[in-house]
Amino acid sequence: MPSVAAESAEVVIVGGGLEGAAAAWALSQRGITDVVVLERSTVGAGMTGKSSGIVRCHYGVSSLAAMSAVGLEVFEKAEEIFGVDIGFRQTGYVVGVGEPNVTNMRASLAAQRAVGVQTEEIDRSDVAKMWPVADLEPFAAFGWEARGGYGDAYSTAQAFAASARAAGVRIRQGALVTGLVVEHDRATGVRLADGTTIAAGTVVVATGVWTQPLLARYGVDVPIRVHREQIVMIATGVDIGPVPVFSDLVSLQYVRPDVGGEILFGNSDLSEPEIVDPDDYLNRANDEFVDLTVDKISARFPGLPDASISSSYAGCYDVTPDWNPVISKTDVAGLIVAAGFSGHGFKIAPAVGRLVADLVVEGRSSDPRIPETDFRLSRFAEGEPLTTQFPYVGAGEMR
Repeated sequence: MPSVAAESAEVVIVGGGLEGAAAAWALSQRGITDVVVLERSTVGAGMTGKSSGIVRCHYGVSSLAAMSAVGLEVFEKAEEIFGVDIGFRQTGYVVGVGEPNVTNMRASLAAQRAVGVQTEEIDRSDVAKMWPVADLEPFAAFGWEARGGYGDAYSTAQAFAASARAAGVRIRQGALVTGLVVEHDRATGVRLADGTTIAAGTVVVATGVWTQPLLARYGVDVPIRVHREQIVMIATGVDIGPVPVFSDLVSLQYVRPDVGGEILFGNSDLSEPEIVDPDDYLNRANDEFVDLTVDKISARFPGLPDASISSSYAGCYDVTPDWNPVISKTDVAGLIVAAGFSGHGFKIAPAVGRLVADLVVEGRSSDPRIPETDFRLSRFAEGEPLTTQFPYVGAGEMR
């Protein structure tokens, strides 16, 4: 017998993290405000706040590069759009590669420019001026995005949510969804922990690392593995001035400046993932990772002899087999999933929201640079993964 819903909405979004909030915002921008966002804790309380927040459009997957370009345009106009500072800092973004990756880097830069990304190759001397404390000898070429930088994913999620709420979207925090209501192979709503249900014309699931077990019971296989990712904050010991984000694809690390003059360190070597339970994992760097950090920072930045580790934390990536997201309708009618962001989620969030809104309204993407077919869930079963055209030795998964 069908459930009797206590409430209804045109669209119910499960998950109040960055992507769910972005979807609510994008729907509200299109005049669709009969929307309920259900968040089990508070907006942005999950993995959103663990993001390293790097903004780059350097992708060998053209649709991802275009999504990042869309995101960048929103971040640049954030104060005008949202009326608040979302923490975006346009420091620039530099990527350095070794000799084996020079050809693919140049091809990738050209493909990025073809979808509207402002990117170019620069000389070692240019990078030396930006990062005078770095040893640049091992690099053979560098790519540069003057408009890149970093941001604050938590603040951005809050801004999306506030804008959506102001337009009339209902955001319910402390609302744990325990399941979907599926009738005749169609999602017709969701069920909450308190036993109530909310009827919906469309259900959007944006639950990140928690997506796979939620949807598996309805025959929707979203192939996500949960990877623990560690971050270390470093006190430089000297004022290094305004530096850009630096992605080092020789020793496989990335660093970016942070408030207060520290730098954030992350490891780009993803060859040995640590699979964890997203509700039970170590929320700090372990001893092995601290040693790795010391080794990599010492080798790449010899001009920081007095650098020291000030703190660390860890978060989790929701990783698909091809390291690219699922933003897709499913075999259950009325059910859309936006998950599996694999570390790309922050920079593309505005475009994710718009693509979700497109799928709700038209069933297809409104941006020809970002075909919805690229992100379809069925690509895995079809044996057609979304992979970079220009892989980098050792770091192709993230490019």
